[in-house]
Amino acid sequence: MTSQDAVQQIPVEQLHFDSRNPRLTEFNIGPDADDAEIMGWLWDVMDVQELVMSIAASGYFPHEPVIIIEENGRNVVIEGNRRLAAVKALLWPDEIEQRSQSIPEISEDARRELQTLPCLPSTRRDAWQYLGFKHINGPAKWSSYAKAQYIAEVHHTYDIPLREIARQIGDRHKTVQRLYRGLRVIEQAEKAGVYHREHRFNTRFAFSHLYAGLDYEGISSFLSVSEEAAESETPVPESKLKALGEFCTWLYGNKLENRRPLIRSQNPDLRRLNAALSNPKSLTVLRKDFDLSKAVEISRPAAAVFEEALVAARLELQNARAYLTPGYEGSEDLLRAAGTIAELAEDLYREMERKFNPVKTPRLTEQR
Repeated sequence: MTSQDAVQQIPVEQLHFDSRNPRLTEFNIGPDADDAEIMGWLWDVMDVQELVMSIAASGYFPHEPVIIIEENGRNVVIEGNRRLAAVKALLWPDEIEQRSQSIPEISEDARRELQTLPCLPSTRRDAWQYLGFKHINGPAKWSSYAKAQYIAEVHHTYDIPLREIARQIGDRHKTVQRLYRGLRVIEQAEKAGVYHREHRFNTRFAFSHLYAGLDYEGISSFLSVSEEAAESETPVPESKLKALGEFCTWLYGNKLENRRPLIRSQNPDLRRLNAALSNPKSLTVLRKDFDLSKAVEISRPAAAVFEEALVAARLELQNARAYLTPGYEGSEDLLRAAGTIAELAEDLYREMERKFNPVKTPRLTEQR
C-alpha cells in the first residue's frame, strides 16, 4: 500500500466506480458496466442510504480516504465505492433514478466540502493484502461468492499460492482454499455444460451452499471432489460431471424447468441433502421425485422413524381428547374415523407386544 502521506484531494466528478468489484458478478453486472449502472446497484443492494444520512449529518471523515488506482486514464476507486456513491447522491441526487425523499438537502458549505474526497493512490497488486484482510477475513466481509472471485483474481493475476494468500490475510481455517475450490466447481459445471448459474431459480446466487456443502462427507463422496487444499482447476473428476449437474440443480433449482431449489437454507437442508446422498435408496428418490423430504425419510433409520411417528401420534390423540367435549358435535364420519384409529392402534399394540415378548404370555393389558 502507498503511504498515508500520499493522500490527495481529488474532485468527486473525476472518481469512478470499480467495474471489477467482485461483488458485482454476484448480481450479473459485468466488467463493462458504467458508473450509472453501478450507482444504481450500490443504491439498491448495498444500503448506501445509511451512509448518505451519516455524511449529511457529520460530513465526510478526512481520515478515511478511498483507495484509487489509475486505470485506462481514469481514477478508479477500488476501496470505498459505497462512500463515493453516498457523496454523489448528496451532490447530484437528480441523477439517481431511485432517489428517495429521505435524501436530505445539504448546505452550500457542506456541498463545497464534498466536492473533493481524500484519495490514497495505489495499485491492485499493492492493495490486495489490505482488501483481502478487510473483506475476506476482517470486519467488512463480502459475500462468499465475492470473496471467492477476489481470491481467484489474486491467485491467477499475481501467481500467489492459495496458502500464501491465506497466511497474509490471517486465515487459519482454510477458508481461502474452500472458497477457491467452490468457485472452480461451479465454473467446471458451466464449462462442461451440466449447469449454468443463469438458470438458477432464485435471483440471488447462494454460493455459500455450494462451497460449504463440499465439506460434507456424503456430498464430497457423491462428487468424488478433491480436498480443499488442492489448487485444481477441475476438482470434480470427469466421470462425476453428470452428478455435479444434478447436485447444482438440487442446490439452486432450474427456472427453465420450473424446478425450485431443494435447499432453502443451509441448516438444516444442506445436512439433510448430505444424509440423502449417503443412501442409495434416497438418491433414487431424489432423482425420480425431486423430493428432499421423501429422500431424507428413506435415509433415516427405521427405528428412529417409528419412534417419532408413535410419539407424534400419541401427542395428536392427546390433543384431540382435550378438545372432545367442546369440539365433537356428533358427526358420524368423525366417529368412524375414531374407530379406524382404534383398530390401527390395537393392531399396532399387538404386533409390538409380540415382538417385545415372542414367548406367548398373557397380554400386558390383561396383566394391568
